Amino acid sequence: MKNRIAFPLLMITLLFLLIGCIPQKLPEVAGYVDLLDLEPIQSVKQEVPPLRVAVASVVSPKGTIQSYEPVLKYLEAQFNRPVELIQRRTYLETNELIAAGKVDLAFVCTSAYVAGHDSFGMELLAAPQVNGETVYYSLLIVPAESTAQSIADLQDKRFAFTDPISLSGRMYPTYMVQQLGFSPESFFSQTFFTYSHDEAIRAVANKLADGAAVDSLVYDFAIARDPELAQKIRVIHRSSPFGIPPVVVSPNLDPNLKLELQKVLLGMADTTEGRKALESIGVEKFMTIDDHAYDGIRALLSDVEKTR
Repeated sequence: MKNRIAFPLLMITLLFLLIGCIPQKLPEVAGYVDLLDLEPIQSVKQEVPPLRVAVASVVSPKGTIQSYEPVLKYLEAQFNRPVELIQRRTYLETNELIAAGKVDLAFVCTSAYVAGHDSFGMELLAAPQVNGETVYYSLLIVPAESTAQSIADLQDKRFAFTDPISLSGRMYPTYMVQQLGFSPESFFSQTFFTYSHDEAIRAVANKLADGAAVDSLVYDFAIARDPELAQKIRVIHRSSPFGIPPVVVSPNLDPNLKLELQKVLLGMADTTEGRKALESIGVEKFMTIDDHAYDGIRALLSDVEKTR
């Protein structure tokens, strides 16, 4: 009986031994990793969004780039991010960019600020100081050979406006003509838009227009850069002072970015690089300004609308 049980057990044991001795196929190795020679994980490079800056067409696009390039480079260095200059043909188009949040910072004219503030809450950030003041003037200019002494002498003449909503370049001369009992259409023989103050100055200097009204800051800057212009133009009228064209932001701009932008602008005059950048646009420094500085402009614009 014992022999009958032992024999099957012996056969089973021998079977397992034989199976264990048969060579087994090893799994294929996909690759070899040397744990002592690992490459560092490459970080994914994320692009820094540009700081978007708009400059209203107070001067021509070419003039804007030449003047504002040092300022833009200064902002680029301060924020350690690229700066993108955005330009549009008219003041209203620039306002639309600000309202839509498509720019972070904008240099605008006074009437554009008033329109933007009253329509969608455009916010003051800073104002430039020039010659110790935060005001500017509308200058009525004529060719040097002109006999005109006042706006009344330009009746039936060709007149160059700058922008449809420019205070110094259209609204103020319109106001002066209205005081004489006319509209620009009935007073001048021809009017046209130059869409920048430096182009209006050139139009008068080249006798393409018999007169124009321009921003005093742009006029002074243009004369300083090209003294020959002073020989071709005469100023026959200067307005009362207006609140200076400000630097503005959208009401929807991130509050932290707004504060940082204001801090950088207000501190420009404290550094050598900042002062050089300010010099390129004819500004001594930036400072804060109150909205009430533009109340006189609101009154003038209201008078112009009432008389139309």
